[in-house]
Amino acid sequence: MSATATPATADRSDFRTVMVGGTQIGVLTAAAVVAFLAVSQHVPALVPQSLLEALIVLTAGIAVSLLPGRLTEARHVEGIAGAAAIGLWGTVVFTAIDIVLLRPFKAYPWTWDAVGGGSTWWYLPIWWMLGTFLAWMGAIVTAGRAVRGGNTAIRSLAIAPLGGGLAAALGLGLGGLMLMPVAAGLGFAVTLVIFALIVLSRRG
Repeated sequence: MSATATPATADRSDFRTVMVGGTQIGVLTAAAVVAFLAVSQHVPALVPQSLLEALIVLTAGIAVSLLPGRLTEARHVEGIAGAAAIGLWGTVVFTAIDIVLLRPFKAYPWTWDAVGGGSTWWYLPIWWMLGTFLAWMGAIVTAGRAVRGGNTAIRSLAIAPLGGGLAAALGLGLGGLMLMPVAAGLGFAVTLVIFALIVLSRRG
């Protein structure tokens, strides 16, 4: 048997994998939010605070975008779709944690509610779509790397998106054009999408 054959465990999209994986993603997202809030409240200096917040955003970005594809061993359409489902369920789990735990303790100001006239529901679907989209893009990158026989470890896949996120955080953040954590997330997401589009163009 060839050493490069696709393992039998590849492309898992069963109910248990999606539910357990999505729950893990939701809990990790909640932990990242709590860590972000702790830094924002207890680190007084603006630049160190922004840098730490950006690092937390990037760490969360790795979890929500690359871990789903790892959990499903995404190699083909089924594994990629399973990863997207994990991303979606992860956002739903985080939403539940958010509503049950963070809101009652008034962990942070609900700016999005204010924008929506006091309603939560206008931005929740956007959050669900974002989590699904990032997991989908990450799984495409994972599958593309596997097809080429490359290293599909998360630490290897994360190098380029992390580089894009850090570059955006330092360039846009220190330049005063955007809040550093926001710039980090934007740079990470854009870089991930670019690499996913490259994979799709090669397969097409």
